[in-house]
Amino acid sequence: MELKEIMEKFAASGWDLIAIPAKQWLNGDSNKPELISAIKQADKECGSCGCEFDPLYKKALQLLA
Repeated sequence: MELKEIMEKFAASGWDLIAIPAKQWLNGDSNKPELISAIKQADKECGSCGCEFDPLYKKALQLLA
């Protein structure tokens, strides 16, 4: 899955922690360190709950590295 598709999923998630920075990234005004920090925080809070986003946090971080 490409980074853009992951960001679209994050933006549509309704979870401000990842939705806001993902929307900013999609609009071209991303602060990359803030985006990475938000994804890491989301992974920490929700990265092993079994939802569809769990593997996406890790993949997005790989693609942003």
